[in-house]
Amino acid sequence: MGDLSRLLSPRRIAVVGGGAWCENVIAQCRRIGFEGALWPVHPRRSDVGGLPARARVADLPDAPDAAFVGVNRAATVDVVADLAARGAGGAVCFASGFAEHGDGAQHQAALVRAAGAMPILGPNCYGLLNLLDGAALWPDHHGAVRVPRGVAIVTQSSNIAINLTMQRRGLPLAYVVTAGNQAQIDLTQIGAALLADDRVTALGLHIEGIDGPAGLEALAHTARSCGKPIVAI
Repeated sequence: MGDLSRLLSPRRIAVVGGGAWCENVIAQCRRIGFEGALWPVHPRRSDVGGLPARARVADLPDAPDAAFVGVNRAATVDVVADLAARGAGGAVCFASGFAEHGDGAQHQAALVRAAGAMPILGPNCYGLLNLLDGAALWPDHHGAVRVPRGVAIVTQSSNIAINLTMQRRGLPLAYVVTAGNQAQIDLTQIGAALLADDRVTALGLHIEGIDGPAGLEALAHTARSCGKPIVAI
């Protein structure tokens, strides 16, 4: 994939869906001081999280840098296609029921096709916290606070990420990113993008499985070239 900077450091965030998960994304962005635009999208509700909602992605005033897609798996494919057509910088695909599920492989393949060149995290993932710039595409409570620099963590498991970010207090982390099913972007590509941020001092990886060593080898070379250590579990 190409540049992940818009997705990882967004200034315009779309939140697609209307459940508690989506309202939490808006609340967590506010809590950590997100200063950019927040645009809820819902076909029937006039507002989500106290903000006016647009009925469709096409109705947004501009292309979002990042979107949290908090709808079911079938709708996720359509929303991702709409975001790609709108020129979005990337999307977090929250829904489960894709390749981790018995009948979900075809849905995951359809999702990747719908995204095209637009980066996506997941599906089946919680999203990301950028605690350097104050952006939270994150559907739950956390104890993390803003920092000027620090360690970035990438984990395949959203459950691990929830535990690491805690609830009432937080470690001084620069980023927390969940990779989920890695349908399109894997944790080594995410890791390389995070290492490119001068404010990131080290990289932590929680790995459940890899398809091959080439990505990890390339990531290790990247980390060594910029003098930043990797800790992998």
